[in-house]
Amino acid sequence: MACFLVPTTEAIVTTVIKKVADKKGSDNNIFIKRMNWLNTMLWGGSALLALEHVWHGEVTPFFPFLTAASSAESAAEMLFEMATSGVAMAVLVTVAWLAMVAVTSAFSKKKVAATSQAKA
Repeated sequence: MACFLVPTTEAIVTTVIKKVADKKGSDNNIFIKRMNWLNTMLWGGSALLALEHVWHGEVTPFFPFLTAASSAESAAEMLFEMATSGVAMAVLVTVAWLAMVAVTSAFSKKKVAATSQAKA
């Protein structure tokens, strides 16, 4: 119904954070440097989910835009889905991104150590 709104909201927030950090020049923070990965994953996943919801007629081009918002019962069900599925998807994407950052950071540290040993 509207589960894609949670990762979309996270994508908006992380995009703003990245833009602000870029203006401040936070180049030494590994998470800020890799935030483009998170933004790409969130925006891409949200776009695909939104397209799927449009395809199934759950999102319409007229008010109230979300068919689940047409009655109180379906709105409650929609909010429950957002709180469960939407939050779970957003958390899973963020955890996957954190794992990617940790792995690439470990590999780059290992490469730097190997390069410095080779020079010595």
